[in-house]
Amino acid sequence: MRIRSYMTSLSMALALGLCAPVNEARAQDADLAKQLSNPVANLISVPFQFNYDENIGTADAGERFNLNIQPVIPFSVAPEWNIISRTIIPVVWQEDAFAPANFSDQSGLGDIVQSLFLSPKQVGPSGIIWGAGPVFLLPTATNDLLGSEKWGAGPTAVVLKQQHGWTVGALANHIWSFAGDSNRTDVSSTFVQPFITYTTPDAWTFVLNTESTYDWEADQWSVPINFQITKLTKIGSQPVSVGGGVRYWAESAPGGPEGWGARAIVTFLFPTGGN
Repeated sequence: MRIRSYMTSLSMALALGLCAPVNEARAQDADLAKQLSNPVANLISVPFQFNYDENIGTADAGERFNLNIQPVIPFSVAPEWNIISRTIIPVVWQEDAFAPANFSDQSGLGDIVQSLFLSPKQVGPSGIIWGAGPVFLLPTATNDLLGSEKWGAGPTAVVLKQQHGWTVGALANHIWSFAGDSNRTDVSSTFVQPFITYTTPDAWTFVLNTESTYDWEADQWSVPINFQITKLTKIGSQPVSVGGGVRYWAESAPGGPEGWGARAIVTFLFPTGGN
């Protein structure tokens, strides 16, 4: 009887011992996935975001493939403060977006947008996470039709709260052009990205947002509504988030995308290991 009791206790101990590392790994994955929902997290990440849109151009017959490479790198600048560098590097291929026929397709690098957020390392008593700083528009396009040929700058800010797996917040910026080709239209553009995400204990993340832009020069909104699902996993020891989704263009500038589009995303994560 004592032997049976001992064996039962040993089996339970072994089971608990085996489950503990698994549960700890799941919790770490969920925490990393949750950090990805925070634009100013103390986490190095390199997302590769692939977007497809159609019905582009005056004849609504064009299509666009856009790969956004978006490295996010935090820098410690004081015991209580980070500066978060967020860069958007667009690589574009589009067809039938312009007339006449000799402009039927373009491909290459677009204009880079560089943001810098000063953000507290610790979450305040209210649970609010925030960051603010400058944003810059760099005329790096390799084709005149893929960029503005303007230098621009302005303010940017983000505010959010995370609780019980939920992340709710918004990121915004405004860019004015101050130099560049005088024959090109000036830039005065507001970007607004409200977002809501939910991360499960198994590191699945469900995202709903809009990446809306208001062009003050043209008095025109562009409003894509995005829904995507991602999953944090590992390739060897490398944490990677993979996923995809759809978007619907509720409002678009003349010649811009219409209807439905698609998105796929792969993000490589490099935890900093501390503040």
